[in-house]
This record gives sequence, structure tokens and C-alpha cells, in this order.
Amino acid sequence: METQGESGAAGAHWERLAPHVVRRRLPGWDATVGAIAGTDGVLVVDTGSSLREGAVIRREVQQIFGLPVTHIALTHPHFDHILGTAAFSGVQVYGAVGLGELLRHEHEREELRRDAVRYGVPREAAAEAVEMLVPPQHAVSGELTVDLGGGRRVLLANVGPGHTAYDLAVLVPGEGGAPEVVFCGDVVEESGEPQAGPDALPHAWPTAVDRLLTLGGEESVYVPGHGAVVDAAFVRRQGEALRARFGVS
Repeated sequence: METQGESGAAGAHWERLAPHVVRRRLPGWDATVGAIAGTDGVLVVDTGSSLREGAVIRREVQQIFGLPVTHIALTHPHFDHILGTAAFSGVQVYGAVGLGELLRHEHEREELRRDAVRYGVPREAAAEAVEMLVPPQHAVSGELTVDLGGGRRVLLANVGPGHTAYDLAVLVPGEGGAPEVVFCGDVVEESGEPQAGPDALPHAWPTAVDRLLTLGGEESVYVPGHGAVVDAAFVRRQGEALRARFGVS
């Protein structure tokens, strides 16, 4: 899809979801990053798996919108979604309550590094990204609105626990008849069965999916952490499949 105001090759990688709302599926693990622009700046949803990937995202987003990246929302603490954060110096970083404390623990940072290397991030790149990792300065315990200027307000919602104990969703209200857009993080995945690692909370995950549907409603566009954009019916089916998979009533 065509992006808003793209220049050169940068926009070719990005899918336009609504006016001033784009996303990109990154190579490697097909992780989604998103970007939402107001008149004062841009909020980026997740930052990729390395400082190099984060720098590419920042450069392309600035080229597309002609505005600086001013805010970051981290949907959950997995390497392919957060290790590019330090490439965005001087921005405001948001995460679910407790994520900041988690990412300051040496044990958790070492686990992030090991996971990144295990899945193919070069050892030196993983170590550098973890060493420079920026924990969120802003904790979201319920819902929080970020004002990007020009009437563009984005809602950050703590929908977890589920895929992890720190699942954050991002709701972009519709403009000019466009549907609302919900960035789901890995609470929803389209490119394969949702991955339940050792930090997943299977008993709570279906409820997190329900919260996404309450947040967005039937007409919203839902953006999984991995895979193609989906609708409310897909999200509902995935919640039902998670209930059956984990034996949750």
C-alpha cells in the first residue's frame, strides 16, 4: 500500500494502514514495527532486533513523515521488538508497568542477549544492543493517551498479562472515516501459531485477546506482532484457539 508522504526508497518498505499510520514487517522474524504521525512528532511501535535495525527504522520514518521520532511504545520485552531502542536517542519510551524494572535486571538483560544470539543476531550486535538498552521511562498500568499534535492522540493500553507479563497495545483512533488501528504486539500472531515461551502466562492470554477486541471493536484493523493485518473475526478465532490450546474456560 502507498504511504503518506514517502520519499525515495524508504516508503517502499512500509504499508499504509490509515492516514499518517504505517507499519513495516521486518526481515528475519517478520516482526512488525509501526509509526503514527501527528504534527509535532511520530510515535514508533517497537524498534527491531538490533541497533542497526533501529537506526534504519528511525531514518525511514523520518523520511516518510518529515518529522522526528518523539515517542516509542514497546509492546513486550522480546529481543526482536526492543533491541533497536537505543538507536532512538532522546525520545520518550513507554512500556507496560514493570517493564522498566525488568529491563534493568542484569539477569534479564543476559537472557535477552542469549535469545537474540540463539535466533541468529550476530553475537557482537546482540551484546551492543543489550549494553545500550533503554528501559521505558513511562509505565502504563491501565490506559494512557499520548498527544502527537494536530489532534492526533494515540491510546496506549496495558492488555496483559498474556504472551508475556508486560503486553502493551496501541490504539490509533480513526480519522476521516478511516478505521481504528490496533497494534497488538505478540498477543496476536498471523504468520504462525502464537509462540508461548517460558515467560508466557497461558491462563491469562485469552483474556488479553478479549481486551484487544474491547479496545478496538468489530470494525478496527488489527496489526499482529508477526504477519499480515487481520480483522476482529481473526482475533476472536485466535482467542478461541488459545483457550482450547491451554485448556482455559
